[in-house]
Amino acid sequence: QVQLVESGGGLVQAGGSLRLSCAASGRPLTNYTMGWFRQPPGKERDVVAAISWSGSKTFYRDSIKGRFTISRDNAKNMVYLQMNSLKPEDTAVYFCAKDQQQTRWGPGASASNEYDYWGQGTQVIVSS
Repeated sequence: QVQLVESGGGLVQAGGSLRLSCAASGRPLTNYTMGWFRQPPGKERDVVAAISWSGSKTFYRDSIKGRFTISRDNAKNMVYLQMNSLKPEDTAVYFCAKDQQQTRWGPGASASNEYDYWGQGTQVIVSS
């Protein structure tokens, strides 16, 4: 079993920054791709970013490229999402998730069905 707990969400004005954290317990994340997803109000959950097990490869959805940065600290079993220049359209519940398979990286990194463990989410609200 893996438990993922997100933190760092909140209310911020447009143009501001937040840093989301995802703390994992129950199993080391060292060999797993990790992803951040978000679900805006009334919409489906979709990928934000993903990072390979070593941290050497990353994926970002087009709308957040250049503003968000995903990172990880395997020694601490943590994954982060630094969000800068936030926009009202970034308002959503943000989730971190763990890949089902070890040492996998490819187009599936952006697909929610490739992930098996999810956190409970943290709310991000960006006011205009």
